[in-house]
Formats: sequence, C-alpha cells, structure tokens
Amino acid sequence: QLQLVESGGGLVQPGGSLRLSCAAPRFTLDYYAIGWFRQAPGKEREGVSCISSSGGSPNYADSVKGRFTISTDNAKNTVYLQMNSLKPEDTGVYYCAAVSLLLFKLCVPADFNSWGQGTQVTVSS
Repeated sequence: QLQLVESGGGLVQPGGSLRLSCAAPRFTLDYYAIGWFRQAPGKEREGVSCISSSGGSPNYADSVKGRFTISTDNAKNTVYLQMNSLKPEDTGVYYCAAVSLLLFKLCVPADFNSWGQGTQVTVSS
C-alpha cells in the first residue's frame, strides 16, 4: 500500500475556506489517480473530487462544484483540495486515496486501494 499523508483540516465558520493537502512522500503521482473522499458521522464515505495524472478534467461531486478545486503539484508530490464557501454539510473526515491509472475508473471509494489516515473538517459557527 502507498503512504499518503493528509493535513489542513480544522474548524471553520460557514462561508470560510480551508486547503487540504495530500502528500505522497514515497511515490510519484505520475502514474496514479488521486481522490478526495469524505465521511460524515453516520453516513457512508463519498467521493468529493478526483484527478488523474493522465490528463483530462478533474471530476467533482455535484454538492461541491463551483466551491472546491483539486490540484496537483508534481514537484512536491502533493495533491490539494481548496475548499471555499464551506457549509455545515461539508463537515466530516476527509481522506485522500490513490489508485494506479491502470485500475482507475470512477471516483468512488471502492475503486481506490491506498488511503491516508484522514483529517477532520468541521464547519460550524
């Protein structure tokens, strides 16, 4: 399994912003798809956004389109999730995950096989 390390979570007021980072200290992102997923208490883990190093547009869940942006810094082997206009319903544990481009099909948890430990995001006044 590949090592992924998330950071950047925290407590923010509604309407605020956070930037999450997913670092891959021991492998290059060039051959992988990276996804951000989240899990709220009592709910299933869901896909937020995924990006593929092979090109093409990243995809986003409908609930975050226009508010979240995923990006990659290949020099730093890091994937970011910029989250703006945060809402209370964005609260949850956010995970990044990776899968080989050879296996990547959909931005769903079942398609990813390497996971970070998660970082808590809480949106509350």
